[in-house]
Amino acid sequence: MKVDIQGGQAFSYLDVTLDPGETIITESDAMSSMDATLDLTASFNGGLIKGLLRKYLGGETLFISRFSNNGQKPADLKLVQPTPGEIKCVEVDQQGIYLQPGAFLACTNKVKLGLAWAGFTSWIAKEGLFKLHVTGDGKLWYGAYGALIEKEIDGEYIVDTSHLVAYQPGIKLKLQLAGGIFSSMFGGEGLVTRVVGKGKITIQSRSLDGLSSWLNPKF
Repeated sequence: MKVDIQGGQAFSYLDVTLDPGETIITESDAMSSMDATLDLTASFNGGLIKGLLRKYLGGETLFISRFSNNGQKPADLKLVQPTPGEIKCVEVDQQGIYLQPGAFLACTNKVKLGLAWAGFTSWIAKEGLFKLHVTGDGKLWYGAYGALIEKEIDGEYIVDTSHLVAYQPGIKLKLQLAGGIFSSMFGGEGLVTRVVGKGKITIQSRSLDGLSSWLNPKF
């Protein structure tokens, strides 16, 4: 399997070539074009119950898609995310990585998609009650609106709400005001997420909440 991230940071997409016998798992509705020889199989995202939990509590789609090359020649596939922005690829192990709702795009066949409790801190921070826990052995592609910024954490770090995209299991989240009550309310920062621990986090440079507020400004 060959996967290249194309389109630059603003409009990244995956250019996938599957050799005969290979399969890639994707978010539902991620395919923009493909060779007619590829086979598509849609299934519940981890089973019916887990799929429903991921959809209604984790912000993911109910179904995932499997694209398989059952032919005799390599076949091409193009995968896109619903918003403009950057896509990253990471190697997944048994400890895995946590993704915020909507970040998952695709993974190789031995990678598992699970659901983990994110807590009320994450919910208040508009990151959802549950987070996607991706484990296994293989490659994961995820993305978000805007550029993706990686940061190594050893201690504490502040991230604005709705900007945290991914983080390793050694990281914990806490919610707090950006400053004093007056400054937080009228300075525009409001609540922020304090990430605590040791590991890597990924932050998106833009947020859909920020875009929504810009399109529909309120005092």
